[in-house]
Amino acid sequence: MSTVKEAVDVEVPVHTAYNQWTQFEEFPRFMEGVDEVRQLDDRHNHWTTSIGGVRREFDTEIVDQLPDDRITWRVIDGDTRQRGSVRFQRLDDTHTRVELTMDIEPTGVAEKSADLLGVLDRRIKGDMRRFKDYIEQRGGESGAWRGRIRPEDPGAPHTL
Repeated sequence: MSTVKEAVDVEVPVHTAYNQWTQFEEFPRFMEGVDEVRQLDDRHNHWTTSIGGVRREFDTEIVDQLPDDRITWRVIDGDTRQRGSVRFQRLDDTHTRVELTMDIEPTGVAEKSADLLGVLDRRIKGDMRRFKDYIEQRGGESGAWRGRIRPEDPGAPHTL
């Protein structure tokens, strides 16, 4: 399994960066190779990606989410193996560090080759730069979800 880690400092308050990241269906606007993300409920998303000519569909589950701090997920169904976390660190009133860490297990010859050549690492670095441009140009978030998901109780309902 490969671990990719990238951080970017964005010129928006922490709540703005966090709120935008909760808008999963907007990810194709700044993530290369992400064709569609459909939010199924507060905890689950269905992804369609096209990377290196390989189309994949998979479902993710958010296992830990704390507003203005972190979102952690894992793939639960599909032909992709990954988990990750994005953390938000307030630098000052108008600047935030967004740090993405992903553990990815490449499957198939094309993905394993891409991983060895550093393609996955470069793609994630590019996605983070595009997120920075996206949120700074917007000047505000397109929406927000401020709920709490706790890892110790994955099936329990939660309130906003």
